[in-house]
Amino acid sequence: MKSEYSSLTKFELTRILVPGFYFAVLVSMFIRIFISPLLVGDPTPGRVLLMFLLVTLVSGLTLYAKETPKRRRAFVENQPSAHLLQLSRSLAKVEPLTEDDARHLYFYILNNVMPGAIQEKIFLFGTIYYVMIQIRRTSFWFGIVALAGTIAFLSFQQPSAPELSAPLLFTALVWVVYGLNVRYNKADRKMQENYRDQIFWLDLHRDIVADLLKKRSHSSAK
Repeated sequence: MKSEYSSLTKFELTRILVPGFYFAVLVSMFIRIFISPLLVGDPTPGRVLLMFLLVTLVSGLTLYAKETPKRRRAFVENQPSAHLLQLSRSLAKVEPLTEDDARHLYFYILNNVMPGAIQEKIFLFGTIYYVMIQIRRTSFWFGIVALAGTIAFLSFQQPSAPELSAPLLFTALVWVVYGLNVRYNKADRKMQENYRDQIFWLDLHRDIVADLLKKRSHSSAK
């Protein structure tokens, strides 16, 4: 049980810290390129490090709380809980599940019945999917902001070629990251494979699932 909780903690921290770190890096680069030339004096290294860690943690927690990937098509299709819902409606002498009940039963099976190796795979691919989507969305919005900053930089100044190279390079790199993430995206496919593997496991162990459904029906009837 201890190893299961430590593994879950590891994946959840990855969901918070990796997107938060990426966001903090882009913020730092944007400030350095677009805002620092307008400021008088340089902050101390300790203050810079403290702000970087703070931005990493706050942005990571904010993105984690928002959970925007749940709205994506690849996240909502072929849910194992929906498979459990349909199964409960097909079995005799079993009270059909509601959507909430199906989700609760799915998480019970995931956390208490499925082997640890399968749990690791599920959590791993779920984490990779989440991180990739957050990196894609962060890159997109920073690409927009960097493009606007570059246009503003050109509007208010007449920069030389070396001065202009940093804003252009930063903007281009952000859009390259976004483009590569979209062009070579494996996150959606892996998420669907992840769900299909879980549904396959549920089908192979239908006797266990049916027994849990019958026990739930009997307890509800009392």
